[in-house]
Amino acid sequence: MTFLGLLPLPERRIILDALRTETVGGVLLLLAAVAALVWANVWPGSYESVSEYTIGPSKPLHLDLTVEAWAADGLLAIFFFVAGIELKREFTSGELRTPSAALLPVTAAVSGVVLPAVIFTLVNLAPGGHPGGWAIPTATDIAFALGVLAVVGSQLPSALRAFLLTLAVVDDLIAILIIAVFYTSEIKFWALGLSLAGLVLFWLLNRREVHGWYLYVPLALVIWALMHESGVHATVAGVAMGMLLRCRTRPGEEHSPGEHVEHLVRPLSAGVAVPLFALFAAGVPVSGKALAEVFSEAAPLGVVLGLVVGKSIGVFGGTWLAARYTRAQLNPQLGWGDVFALSTLAGIGFTVSLLISELAFPDDHALAEQAKEAVLTGSVLCAVFATVLLKLRTRHYRLLYEEENVDSDHDGVPDVYGRPN
Repeated sequence: MTFLGLLPLPERRIILDALRTETVGGVLLLLAAVAALVWANVWPGSYESVSEYTIGPSKPLHLDLTVEAWAADGLLAIFFFVAGIELKREFTSGELRTPSAALLPVTAAVSGVVLPAVIFTLVNLAPGGHPGGWAIPTATDIAFALGVLAVVGSQLPSALRAFLLTLAVVDDLIAILIIAVFYTSEIKFWALGLSLAGLVLFWLLNRREVHGWYLYVPLALVIWALMHESGVHATVAGVAMGMLLRCRTRPGEEHSPGEHVEHLVRPLSAGVAVPLFALFAAGVPVSGKALAEVFSEAAPLGVVLGLVVGKSIGVFGGTWLAARYTRAQLNPQLGWGDVFALSTLAGIGFTVSLLISELAFPDDHALAEQAKEAVLTGSVLCAVFATVLLKLRTRHYRLLYEEENVDSDHDGVPDVYGRPN
């Protein structure tokens, strides 16, 4: 098995299509984050009044939510719906379909979650610390990371990009499990039961090949609303519905239902849902005092160290250990330095880290703001470090990229796929 080798052609096409959409979404995400910071610091009263504006019905379900809550609970459910489809596709036909293929990205993702959590906890064990925020630095933001790559590494070989995407998919699964298990305080079992019944109906409709958005969209909204009412974070409904879609093609099908829905919904997720969430989550005070607190207070310092040190070393170390003790051999055209650069990029923990910052400190707004400031700081530092490391190999990546994409006979299939093994 060759690690970071040439992707199978069908997998390459699916991955590149997903990466193109996520890259555009990543650029929009960066712009939304900048807009949030400008808005919150130049017109703080306006930003706070819009974010805290409440809309929605209070009965029969408690959906009278603030704009900020709608962005976190509603829009991110779309993001996790796409993540659920990605997970299902990876498990059925992608990199995670066999234990041997899954071992590397899964080990890397788990290590990239455990080490940041350990670092955060150690920093916050002393009096005055807040160990309850241990999950904040554990997430990787694929859209933000690809937005950085769009600027500094547009000619990165597809295998490196695919590994980052697969890593982020597993990371999303771990994140949603963390949110469901550790950030659910009180459960209304009647609402949870009805939501699960809706998921069963959703699955049956898919299994019987029933078509029609006018059935699925209202059903999805009901499932989401009931999950929100139950006390379990509403994004769990999104990932559950995504994983219930069939992602394996049948004879005569060009695309599976899951791939078709993902193709339709991914632009909405990457181009609208995630940037709007960032607009109402990333607006934190920026000042010398706030920056000093990031590096002097235990909770934000744990977040920064978790992202910059924990993520980078965790992902790289997990990958190296998995390769060292399996039959996987690194692509001879790449080096472990390339893997470390990618691991540093995995420390960009923007979207889900901002969400967990709110969930970890629901009763301490100031502490949640500090955690968000730390997420932004750590993500920017990781982006800068990754940019420097990737730029050192720009010429080499460009040569590999050009070789990988040569199509001299213009048949739509790169020549490299016509070479004998």
